[in-house]
Amino acid sequence: MCGIVGYIGNQDSKEILLKGLEKLEYRGYDSAGIAVMNDNGVQVFKEKGRIADLRNIVDEDVMANTGIGHTRWATHGVPSTVNAHPHQSNSGRFTLVHNGVIENYDILKREFLQGVALKSDTDTEIIVQLIELFVNEGLNTEEAFRKTLTLLKGSYAIALLDAENNETIFVAKNKSPLLVGLGETFNVVASDAMAMLQVTDQYVELMDKEIVIVTKDKVKIQNLSGDEVSRDPYTAELDASDIEKGTYPHYMLKEIDEQPLVMRKIIQKYQNDQGELTISQEIVEAMNDADRIYIIAAGTSYHAGLVGKQFIEKMAQIPVEVHISSEFGYNMPLLSKKPLFIFISQSGETADSRAVLVNVKEMGHKALTITNVQGSTLSREADYTLLLHAGPEIAVASTKAYTAQIAVLSILAEVTAKSRGLELDFNLVQELGIVANAMEVLCDAKEEFEEISRKFLSTTRNAFFIGRGIDFYVGLEGALKLKEISYIQAEGFAGGELKHGTIALIENGTPIIALATQESVNLSIRGNVKEVVARGANPCIISMKGLETEEDSFIIPEVNELLTPLISVIPLQLISYFAALHRECDVDKPRNLAKSVTVE
Repeated sequence: MCGIVGYIGNQDSKEILLKGLEKLEYRGYDSAGIAVMNDNGVQVFKEKGRIADLRNIVDEDVMANTGIGHTRWATHGVPSTVNAHPHQSNSGRFTLVHNGVIENYDILKREFLQGVALKSDTDTEIIVQLIELFVNEGLNTEEAFRKTLTLLKGSYAIALLDAENNETIFVAKNKSPLLVGLGETFNVVASDAMAMLQVTDQYVELMDKEIVIVTKDKVKIQNLSGDEVSRDPYTAELDASDIEKGTYPHYMLKEIDEQPLVMRKIIQKYQNDQGELTISQEIVEAMNDADRIYIIAAGTSYHAGLVGKQFIEKMAQIPVEVHISSEFGYNMPLLSKKPLFIFISQSGETADSRAVLVNVKEMGHKALTITNVQGSTLSREADYTLLLHAGPEIAVASTKAYTAQIAVLSILAEVTAKSRGLELDFNLVQELGIVANAMEVLCDAKEEFEEISRKFLSTTRNAFFIGRGIDFYVGLEGALKLKEISYIQAEGFAGGELKHGTIALIENGTPIIALATQESVNLSIRGNVKEVVARGANPCIISMKGLETEEDSFIIPEVNELLTPLISVIPLQLISYFAALHRECDVDKPRNLAKSVTVE
């Protein structure tokens, strides 16, 4: 959600900034812009729409060694060129990009900027106008920047240019992610390391309420009090090929196909020399010390958490609650005496989850983060981390991160169960290997899933996903995938709940995608299908080998029943992909959505 890039050095900054913004497109945005600065001042180029639209208006003749760029996802003000970043102060001296939400912007506007003519509807413009106001009152740029930051309430990642100082980018962050990248004759700023991997793999993490003075030769980090902070850089371990589509038409399809590889990589990463699954002993002890586990997540990660609850309760026999982070933060339930919190987040930057993490840490509780991004905010601030090892996920609709989350949760449950002396009737390493093979079979069946998608979803305005037990949780994820990228109104329901209201929505031809992978409820879910067929529904049954009947649309390979969510979701991912393709939707960048949700 929104992205920032910045460059200061000896090269022309325009193409570096534009390429950086292209690498941040996956985060979700509705407008983009860059500002470049040289001895003649600052020039701003911004446009509603895609980076390609921005490229078309950038003056190729302008040469500038310093610049900042931004992709905006609208929070205050409609998507428009005027509301796009960068924003400038009224004199044009100061130019700024900002990620996050300034909660008290209206108060600041009334208190300080009554006589200032504002050009946009954004909270961001308030920041740059305040900086100019304080400079006009006699402060230098750094002092004015610092004073402005002390007034802001909310989240921010900021990069600021001063037209009277073309050798510096002023940077600050609070809650929103931001990194500084290091080079020999240049330095860069980025919301995500992959944005500037084209020029450096050396990055310094920034902490909340820090100010950074960036020149081409030096990076000076300070806290808001002005005390200098020293911090060593880290190497961003990303392969540039991982963030390219290669021969694939879309990142989403590439990432679906990567799931078997990710599954095998997870097994390898969490396996010791004896072939046993292992995790940090500290995490195992924290699991065993807890009288209840609280899983906190949002969206797809929440759906993975629902599956994880089944793993932990059935394998490790520890009670688990799963909560939506945005609700938990404002409506915390009565906690048990010794809780352990597990935060699940692909990006590790989810603002709603971070708000809960800050709260529970203040209460003295332990926290574990399961994430795909080492060094992310949720990873740094939790007591423990388990990494997904899924590689960069670029498409907004999560696929491989979801199955990676489920796999890591299964490993957490298995290792905890064994530490408690509990015997399992299967070998998880072997079963995950079978899952990886089954994933390959399903990924190779694209033509069949395209035909299923065409048959059931080509003209419909809505669709229902039903299942019982663990299939219900997968149905929720399938419905989310379909609505995210094809804009079909889709909902997931527990099969038995249809007759308690939802069946009223069934019309002739309404698609019903039913999952039947659990023997104990196989007959029940098939009975639910009969109920909706009697009302005119068009049923698509996806079953597991051994439970199939002649009326089923697709049969997935047989795997351990508890692990079926790892493979039953792949047909749902693929039929959603093809539904979006047939409707000519933007598969990788669906409207209004963001990959990394960094505002509450």
